[in-house]
Amino acid sequence: MSTIRIKTFLTAALFLAAACVQSAAQDVNGCVKTDAPNPPRIVYQCANGLVFEAEAAAEIAVENAPGQVRPGAVQLTEDAVLIEVEPDSGPFQILTPHAIAAVRGTIFVVDVKQEMTSVFVVRGQVEVSRPDGSEAVTLSDGEGVEVTEDDPLTVKTWPQEKADRLLARFAR
Repeated sequence: MSTIRIKTFLTAALFLAAACVQSAAQDVNGCVKTDAPNPPRIVYQCANGLVFEAEAAAEIAVENAPGQVRPGAVQLTEDAVLIEVEPDSGPFQILTPHAIAAVRGTIFVVDVKQEMTSVFVVRGQVEVSRPDGSEAVTLSDGEGVEVTEDDPLTVKTWPQEKADRLLARFAR
């Protein structure tokens, strides 16, 4: 009798676990949204080689114009997002209160705080400008910029420790 109960319990537990996994993945503006642990974040896998990970507390809005296969932009107002875009897969932008980060094929991180937006490029190139499109700079591997309201955009090679701290927020 106890063997049958255990077998029934295990079957029910496996069925419930499978149902939970399926319900964890959702379609959001053409992207499949799943939760990732350690550290907690939300992963969006989109068409044409676009993947972005948002910290669990990040404030984002995914923008998808009619007829687009994948989002063309994400508005980020707080915390960080890591973005991976396949080369030649089309444009993609992160819009923050302080900056626009536009990419053509790369891996980069955008981190927003109340007083500034930081952009760091792991691989590839990213153009960063002010929200009105003025004062643009181009970042390459290992470079970053901190965009505030008043200071000029200055490209710097980030120290490895600073880059590692930022990437650790995405288990990288």
